[in-house]
Amino acid sequence: MTIEYRFALDDHEPELHYIIATDASEQGNLQPTAPAKWTRLKNNQCVNCPLDAKKHEFCPAAVDIQNVVEDVGALPAIKKARVRVIAPEREYAKQTSLEEGVRSLMGLLMANSACPILNKLKPMALTHLPFASQREFILRSVSTYLLRQYFLVGDKTKGDWSLRGLIELNKQLQLVNQAMWQRVNSAHQGEANLKALLSFFSMAASVSYSLETQLQKIKPEFLAESNLGSFDL
Repeated sequence: MTIEYRFALDDHEPELHYIIATDASEQGNLQPTAPAKWTRLKNNQCVNCPLDAKKHEFCPAAVDIQNVVEDVGALPAIKKARVRVIAPEREYAKQTSLEEGVRSLMGLLMANSACPILNKLKPMALTHLPFASQREFILRSVSTYLLRQYFLVGDKTKGDWSLRGLIELNKQLQLVNQAMWQRVNSAHQGEANLKALLSFFSMAASVSYSLETQLQKIKPEFLAESNLGSFDL
């Protein structure tokens, strides 16, 4: 499956067009001709990175976002853009700030990365929801995690229904996001890049620090009685 992001900017600037392949059988257009120096694994390497710099010269996630970072590095975050996201099943479009569009794209790229930590988010990439709100992000994160537990129980593995594993995963993701932000900041001072990454980082942080609070906000809707009546189980 491929997902396309198209940014139509004002001032007669050329459209930014990205094709993200979510499986190996498809072809994307985001691999740079040559990885930049700031994508080297040793440059602001994540403190929890399991990769050996002797075997991996470049950070997989940094290489994946390099073209986007370089394209929008000099553009202001508040710049308006018409963003179209084209997936096989449907198309999304929104007139929004470059910050929101880049944040959405960055989330997909990082969840689709070959990074050993980020690739745990692969199911989120396969069900990508552009321009997701905080509420939608929490709902999708928890739902995806619980579905994984269901499959694990089916494979005779004990499931984690307390969400402790999800909180721990997002603590690890925060470390990755912080290092990635520092990595980009070391090479680019573009406002859009930093704000997009910080915005994405803030969403991930909410899962670790305020998951219970976020869940309590949507709890009444999930416990509301249905007008369809009860089912015989």
